[in-house]
Amino acid sequence: MKLLDRFEKRFFRFAIPNLTIILIIGQIVVFTMNYMKIIPLDAFILIGSKVLEGQYWRVLTFLFIPIPTDLFFAAFTWYIYYLYGSALESEWGTFNYNFYILISYLLSLVIAFVFPNSYITNAYLFTTVFLAFAYLFPDFVLYIFFILPLKIKWLALFVWLGYGYVLITAPFVNKILLLVSIANFLLFFGSDIILKIKYGQKNMHRDIDRIKKKKEYFHKCIVCGITDIDNPNMEFRYCSKCEELACYCKDHINSHECIVKKK
Repeated sequence: MKLLDRFEKRFFRFAIPNLTIILIIGQIVVFTMNYMKIIPLDAFILIGSKVLEGQYWRVLTFLFIPIPTDLFFAAFTWYIYYLYGSALESEWGTFNYNFYILISYLLSLVIAFVFPNSYITNAYLFTTVFLAFAYLFPDFVLYIFFILPLKIKWLALFVWLGYGYVLITAPFVNKILLLVSIANFLLFFGSDIILKIKYGQKNMHRDIDRIKKKKEYFHKCIVCGITDIDNPNMEFRYCSKCEELACYCKDHINSHECIVKKK
């Protein structure tokens, strides 16, 4: 992306290294505070109306909300979040990874103020990190509960199907939030996906042509060369006056002169 390259040249010094670790540490702190009943999780959620009332910390603290509230599942989530985020930062570079997170963050803020009574967490942001990782490393094997092996691409497919269900059944606000949340994914991978689709279609047509060529025909017009494979609906006739009953399509059977006459 040429535009992203320009941004990187101009703003690379503002990129935050190890952003994933910072977000995880923040989530651990918030999890601990909630577990010890110091501050409830509701105080960290991004709610546009609350921010307008003066609770400005919400524009940042929603990034640190732990998605599961159970310690075991929270620890597992932090582990895979670190795995995905670190891999993306290593693959893209620090600036590009920061930019990917920034897009989702800024669009979440927009939604929060367009729909000021909606509750915004970092769940969708985390999911876009997972989807990016799954797209780049589809054959990576994740061990569910450290036991069951499963390729990451199948989990990603399940997530996309879930997104489709949300788009059909969820309230309007949730639909908009979902679409906004995958904007960064589409920005980074949209052109590549389109190219793969076009390339796949070309390969499919090439395979069809190859199969047609390999398949033996039963009828072939001796004049124009059309076969029953080229046009399954074409009618063919055989001339009894020609040697070996020469085959003609319906367009040439009545107007031909015997090409190979009997001796």
